[in-house]
Amino acid sequence: MKNIIENEFNDHIKTSSSLHNLTDAVETSAQICINCLKNGGKILIFGNGGSAADAQHIAAELVGRYKVDRIGLPAIALTTDSSVLTSIANDFGFSNIFDRQIEALANKGDVTIGISTSGRSENIINALKLASKLKCKTIGLSGQDSEILSKICDVNLAISSKNTPRIQEMHIIIGHTICHLIDQAFIS
Repeated sequence: MKNIIENEFNDHIKTSSSLHNLTDAVETSAQICINCLKNGGKILIFGNGGSAADAQHIAAELVGRYKVDRIGLPAIALTTDSSVLTSIANDFGFSNIFDRQIEALANKGDVTIGISTSGRSENIINALKLASKLKCKTIGLSGQDSEILSKICDVNLAISSKNTPRIQEMHIIIGHTICHLIDQAFIS
């Protein structure tokens, strides 16, 4: 067991060491979010499976608070309303569960954050494409096989790994870092 534990820890450390390559992209992503929020916009976040939980986590940090007391900020995880998700999946197909919500909720200037560890999730791609067409800013969080997201997003934060658990761990630290930068911009 100790060998497995040490291997997991070492793999995490190895993957996290590549985050320094994303410093500028994280800063750009945070500034996009700050500009949107300061201009009265909102942030829409979505993903599948563990990434759905990450979307909810980040939205909660923004609406509630991350580290400091500040005003609540408008952020919505598009993964939380089971009635909306199942009705869209039933009527339009699973590949449209997020783009239909983008169509209904997004306004020009809003920020959309699509999380896909593979970078190939059809429902994430569809939503980001529509968001871009609606003049929203688009941010992707993905793994290293993310050519599609890199092409369609204003910023794609691609983790240098194919290991889903490591990618998810890096996504949450990036999300927390962006929340921290947003906190600093809204301290009263």
